[in-house]
Amino acid sequence: MTHKNTRGLVQIFTGSGKGKTTAALGTVIRAAGHNLKISVIFFIKGRSSQGEYKTLAALPNVKVASFGLRQFIHKESGVNPAEKAQAQAALAAARQDVASGDFDLVVLDEVNIAVHFHLLEVDEVLQLIKDKPPHVELILTGRGADEKLIEIADLVTEMVKIKHPFDKGIKARKGIEY
Repeated sequence: MTHKNTRGLVQIFTGSGKGKTTAALGTVIRAAGHNLKISVIFFIKGRSSQGEYKTLAALPNVKVASFGLRQFIHKESGVNPAEKAQAQAALAAARQDVASGDFDLVVLDEVNIAVHFHLLEVDEVLQLIKDKPPHVELILTGRGADEKLIEIADLVTEMVKIKHPFDKGIKARKGIEY
């Protein structure tokens, strides 16, 4: 566990490029290697069959929770009440884990997407950040990070898509992309 007087930062991994969740999970692996206590909350992915979920759940000191539906979210179709309920449940779990102060690192995977698609209000996430104990490190992932979140963060990394196999019709591959 980190020292309670260590300052936990707020990090954001955003952008159109691949690697946002991967970067966050790299930090999780590093933290787990130092026996830190970690919570990873998947806001959108909604599948415990994802390769990363299975691996994280097997690590000591790592709590994993997965929310969301097994479908893509399309802005054109409007807000699905079931998707919104899942995002709210994920936020409630995040609030509990952050506020407890029991975790050294909390990852909110795809929370930026939940805000972007209006499943959550940006002010709800801002409040969670403001309420976090000083020693808790917080990582938010997902494309389209809100400017208010970027403003309050200590570190923001934008992944930029230069080239992607999906553009050539190559679909996501089990064990590589999920």
